[in-house]
Amino acid sequence: MNKALQLLRAAQPIYNFLLNHLLAAMQTSAFAQSASDTLFGFILTIFLFVKSDIKTTLIPITILCVSSAPLCAPDRIFPVVWWIFLHLLQFDTSNQIQDVEEDAKNKPIRPLPAGRISLRHATILRWGLVPACWFISVLHSGPVLFSSVALVLFTILYNELQASRHWLTKNIVTAIGFASFEVGGMLIAGCDTLRMDAVGCLSVAISTAVFATTIHTQDFKDEAGDRLIGRTTLPIVSPQAGRASILPLLAMWSIALSFVWQLTWAGTILLLCFSSLIGVRFLLLRNRMADQTSFLLYNMWLSVVHMLPGYWRYLRYQNDPFIA
Repeated sequence: MNKALQLLRAAQPIYNFLLNHLLAAMQTSAFAQSASDTLFGFILTIFLFVKSDIKTTLIPITILCVSSAPLCAPDRIFPVVWWIFLHLLQFDTSNQIQDVEEDAKNKPIRPLPAGRISLRHATILRWGLVPACWFISVLHSGPVLFSSVALVLFTILYNELQASRHWLTKNIVTAIGFASFEVGGMLIAGCDTLRMDAVGCLSVAISTAVFATTIHTQDFKDEAGDRLIGRTTLPIVSPQAGRASILPLLAMWSIALSFVWQLTWAGTILLLCFSSLIGVRFLLLRNRMADQTSFLLYNMWLSVVHMLPGYWRYLRYQNDPFIA
């Protein structure tokens, strides 16, 4: 026992040396340093590209696709999530190579401002993802490929052609881009990858309108970085009107969608109260941390709204001819 303890003590300096160097290596640039070539470093870098959009895009759109398609089989969920994730990564890399200065202000943990990847490598990754997205899309069907092509084009319009610089074009292009996400994911989720049924088409149309009229909720938390690069979002152009508009818009959509998807009165009241809470928060609580929390609540509301087509399809009118 004593000999074993002596060996452990003798090995302790070697262990500490290796551990310290390993930790130091893990903190260096993901592509410029040796540690970044590990699988962990690569996955972490990829994750940081999409981290802030998991709650705003990946989760709500996956919920809509699964609830509206209808989902053909449980094992279709993985290809739906993978397709949305890969296209989200394509968008996020495109977006983040445009304004590194903005991310250094708003989101310093992202790969470029954090020094995990160089601008050159990020640009290579951004354009390399385009054929990858098209390849996995064509494996499903032609319409899925069309959705992918449309999403790539709207990504270029939003980022490289700077439609995101003005709040009006930003909202419109964002809404249509989300629609491309939804159509592709919904086609993959359903049993027929060539077409969507009436419920799916209505879900995408409503979701596009909701995004176009309420997506400015995401801009309040990023106001400082947007001012830095000269972007004219609604919170900058008209902050009071932007905040005041959220409460009536969310309340209107909550009531309208409750009737469209025939939610119960109790469900309608709960959804209306939740949307009113979010609207009041945006109106009264105006610091960055409060705006981040309010936007998180908005995404929770959006996820609930995206569940409503599934509620109608599976719980209200399972045998209605409208579904066929």
